[in-house]
Amino acid sequence: MAIDPIQKMAQELSRLPGIGMKSAQRLAYHIASMPEEQVRSLAGALWNGRKAIHYCRECGNYAEGETCEICANQERHNGQICVVREPRDVAAIERMRDYKGLYHVLGGTLSPMNGIGPDDLRIRELLSRLSDQSVQEVILATNPDIEGEATASYIARLLKPMGVRVTRIAHGVPVGSDLEYADEVTLSKAMEGRRDM
Repeated sequence: MAIDPIQKMAQELSRLPGIGMKSAQRLAYHIASMPEEQVRSLAGALWNGRKAIHYCRECGNYAEGETCEICANQERHNGQICVVREPRDVAAIERMRDYKGLYHVLGGTLSPMNGIGPDDLRIRELLSRLSDQSVQEVILATNPDIEGEATASYIARLLKPMGVRVTRIAHGVPVGSDLEYADEVTLSKAMEGRRDM
């Protein structure tokens, strides 16, 4: 049985996504065995990092200052805005190194079951960003789940009258996978998102 301080550390660590109680206990025991200065350094990095992170006033991504590095980079202002659910989606798309436009972070997706409606997301801010006429395309890159699809459809309907091109990222069979293991919805999306070769 774990002593109380280790149990308290494990309880706090288990609040992190993807960390179950067993993993949290393993981490707590590891932290307990670390030299004090390493633990202090870890705690300081977490605390200082959290204090230093803000939301970009333009796009809603994480930033150290008022705007994120992407919004501050004038070379990224190419007439495209990619709409995503949360800042970690920005990081995922940036790992591709192919997209050179701007982003807009919604801060969630529509979910009537959870009481999240359009006013709870950063949709008004998106609409105001489109008012200057420099944006020619909005790429909807929400997750391919029920909430993500509903959010993408809702935003597309709002943007249609504005004369802005609205596109949706394709969903389908992942590279390196076998068709026989893909579910029907994935295969259907792959067929819908096909392109000329």
